[in-house]
Amino acid sequence: MAGPTTRILAVLELLQANGQMGGAELAERLGVDRRTIQRYITALEDIGVPIVTEQGRYGGYRLVAGFKLPPMMFTDEETFAVSLGLLAASQLGLTNAAPAIASVQAKLERVMPTNLQRRVRGISETTQVILPRREPSRDDRALETLTKATEAMRTVGLIYHSPQHDQIERRIDPYGLVFQQGRWYAVGFCHLRGAMRSFRLDRISGVHLLDDTFLRPAHFNAADFLSESLMYWGPTHEVSLVLHIDHAVSADVENRFFCAGPFEEVEGGLLLNTRTDSFEWFAYWLAQLPFRFTVLKPDGLKAALREHANHLLASCETASSYPIDTP
Repeated sequence: MAGPTTRILAVLELLQANGQMGGAELAERLGVDRRTIQRYITALEDIGVPIVTEQGRYGGYRLVAGFKLPPMMFTDEETFAVSLGLLAASQLGLTNAAPAIASVQAKLERVMPTNLQRRVRGISETTQVILPRREPSRDDRALETLTKATEAMRTVGLIYHSPQHDQIERRIDPYGLVFQQGRWYAVGFCHLRGAMRSFRLDRISGVHLLDDTFLRPAHFNAADFLSESLMYWGPTHEVSLVLHIDHAVSADVENRFFCAGPFEEVEGGLLLNTRTDSFEWFAYWLAQLPFRFTVLKPDGLKAALREHANHLLASCETASSYPIDTP
C-alpha cells in the first residue's frame, strides 16, 4: 500500500510536470482528500521545496520558477514503452499503486521533449486497455505482500475463503503471481495439501510473511501451471463449440481465448473442446469474434450468450431514443 512518503513525492512530480495544479485535481489524481493534499504541501515546504500557493477560484499550487530535480535519462523509445506499460498497469486493479503510477508518469513527462509529450498524452487520451471485470479484493494488501514473498522466497500464512464460504488457514510458498481473465492468482506449494495449488486473490485475506524460506523450482512458469490447473482443476465447466474458420488461423484464436485447445477439423470449421470457470467471461470474448461460431455445450454458456446479446440490444434501443444531430 502506498504510504505518505510515496504520495508526497507524487505531488512533487505532478507539480513539476504540470506547472500549476489545484488542490481538487491533486486530490483526485492521488485518491485522497484536499486536506491531505494541504498536509503534503506543508511536508514538501518543510524539506525545502519552494511552493507558491495561490488562493481563489483559479488558484492552486506551483513550484517556484527554476526549481527542478535531476532528470532521468531515457531514450524516446524507452519513455514511450514505459508510458504504454503504465497505461496497461492502471487497468489491472492495482488501486494502492495509483499514486506511484501517477508519479512515474509525471516524471516521464517532465523529461520528455515536447513532441514526445504530445504523443504520449495523445495515447493516454485515445487508447484504452479493456480487461474483464476484476473481482473485488478481500485484502487490499494481499498482492503487495505476496509480491514481496515471491521475490524473497518466503512462506506466507493466509486465510483462504472457499466457494462454500469455508475459511481455511493455509501456509503456502508462493512461486509466482498471474493476472488472467480479470483475476489475480498466486501459484505455489500448499503445505496443508502437500502439493502445488493456485489461489485466487479475491478469496484471500490476512496475508502475512513468515520466517520460513523456500527454493523456487528451476524454470518454473506460473502462467503455464495456472493455465493447466484451470483446465483440469476446480469448479470449471466443459465447453464445446465449432468455430467457422480455417485451421490456418486457429493459433490466433487460441491467443484470444487463453485456452489450450486442441482444435479438431470438422465439417464447417474447427471443433474446440476446452474449459472455463466463468460463463460470463467466455461469452464476453465470444461476442468479440469476427466470425461465426456454434456453441454445442453447455447450456450455461448459451444462457450467458443470450444475456450478453440482450444487453447489447437493449443498449441499441436506449441509444435510439436520443436525438442525433446531423450536419
